[in-house]
Amino acid sequence: MSATSTPTVNYRSLMAPDMAEVDQVIHHRLSSKVTLVNQISNYIVNAGGKRIRPMLLLLIARALGNNTSQRHELAAVVEFIHTATLLHDDVVDESNLRRGRQTANAMFGNAASVLVGDFLYSRAFQMMVTTNRLRVMDVLAEATNVIAEGEVLQLMNMHDPDISVDDYLKVIEYKTAKLFEASARLGAVIVDATPEVEEACASYGRTLGTAFQLIDDLLDYEGSTAELGKNIGDDLREGKPTLPLLVAMQRGTPEQREMIRNAIIHGEVERMAQIVDIVKTTGALQATREAAEEQARLAEGCLVALPASVYRDALLQLSADSVHRSS
Repeated sequence: MSATSTPTVNYRSLMAPDMAEVDQVIHHRLSSKVTLVNQISNYIVNAGGKRIRPMLLLLIARALGNNTSQRHELAAVVEFIHTATLLHDDVVDESNLRRGRQTANAMFGNAASVLVGDFLYSRAFQMMVTTNRLRVMDVLAEATNVIAEGEVLQLMNMHDPDISVDDYLKVIEYKTAKLFEASARLGAVIVDATPEVEEACASYGRTLGTAFQLIDDLLDYEGSTAELGKNIGDDLREGKPTLPLLVAMQRGTPEQREMIRNAIIHGEVERMAQIVDIVKTTGALQATREAAEEQARLAEGCLVALPASVYRDALLQLSADSVHRSS
């Protein structure tokens, strides 16, 4: 089964009513008696973004026949957890631009951003408790813990040009793919799907999340600031040895390899143009894209466990779109 063999589905239009319900839950649940909490929470949540994770949960739930309001609450929980990770990420990475505007830490300071990230985590846990389902809490508690481990793993890998591709992929698995996996798994959990269907949905989410992150890492060397909504070269400035750089070092000349190594070690962006040229001429961008496409194909294969429907077609389209985007 392939996305190319199914009708094109505009999943954003398809899911617009559901996503509007999620937005209502988000705005209701963001409310705090502390003014600064409201300011920062609204600033980052209203910044836009793709909202892929909540949409993934909703698509899986719909594909399996769920039409209860509980799915909207859980979709909002997933978005809150993701938003909390963004607040903490931007502080750790010292980022000043996200989604085309200043990051919360640039606007309000690091301390406030970290503490509001904590508020979003704790609010997410308050919300998941109201579902009164131990399995839901188990999935989200484990995912949140793994994401935190992924953040620490990434921190350990910073400015290290000698990490293996496997170590790099482990960071993706923990830091990004885990929440995709949890989102998809929850879509199955709330319909009491069989263990086999639940695992297929979780695998779809995990491989989709991996594909998504691989393309994000590629776009740091191929995209533009206007399209991405963040500064080009941020990964290099932060000393992140992502797949485009790891492949370029494997394939490049000794001189090219040494230039990239030094850039990772020192977080240099002064030679960004030269490094982008090396990444392109060594075929590292194409290799990264092919790795993402392979993950998207694996994701598509997981969907045979779902009954045929417009929602399954939408999930196929989502996996195809994850590797053919410019932002």
